Amino acid sequence: MRHHFNAPPQGFVPPKAFRRMAAMAAAGEGFGPGRGFGPGFGPGREAGAEGGPGFGPGFGPGRGFGGGHRGFGPGRGFGPGGPRARRGDVRSAILGLLAEGPSNGYGLIKAIAEKTDGAWKPSPGSVYPTLAQLVDEGLVTKEDGPRGAYSLTEEGSAHVTEHRESIDAALDNAREGGAGSDLRDAARKLMGSLQQFHGASAEQQARAKDKVDQLRRELYGILAE
Repeated sequence: MRHHFNAPPQGFVPPKAFRRMAAMAAAGEGFGPGRGFGPGFGPGREAGAEGGPGFGPGFGPGRGFGGGHRGFGPGRGFGPGGPRARRGDVRSAILGLLAEGPSNGYGLIKAIAEKTDGAWKPSPGSVYPTLAQLVDEGLVTKEDGPRGAYSLTEEGSAHVTEHRESIDAALDNAREGGAGSDLRDAARKLMGSLQQFHGASAEQQARAKDKVDQLRRELYGILAE
């Protein structure tokens, strides 16, 4: 007897893969089809959204310009800790906000963005797992219902009082990290210009590569001053 299995619908994500994607998002890592900033071009390691070869190994070492992307500058992004905060900072920010009053997950995300002047807007994939962990630890309790508000327990309030300085620093550091937003915007514009070379001739790509190499050397020269 033959068994017929229907193919999964388009866009279906297996539970195991979904959990892995959620964990990556919580850790501030990127995911998706490719490792570059849009379609790549020319030889290199940066695979673009269309799966083609990328434009060189990136603008310098490390995993700069946001989580999950390889390249622009050393480290993991511009500003203190990069544009994405560490998971521990999400935890501290949530505790600090709940000390001001109960809120649901969406309200916490919105409040963090407002208090950091838009410099930091954590994803649901980082906020909700952190809330679940805080509930498990007994620091936070949740009202019944899918949109139930979270609030601090007595133990949670005592924890906030004990660690007030580090908790307040979470939002302050994220707000200060937004000072590099002009540089990030300039980098995005540069990447947008480079994407236009996807269908350029070999000569045009070679000239663009020379310009990029020159820019990279000049950037390191600035850091060395």
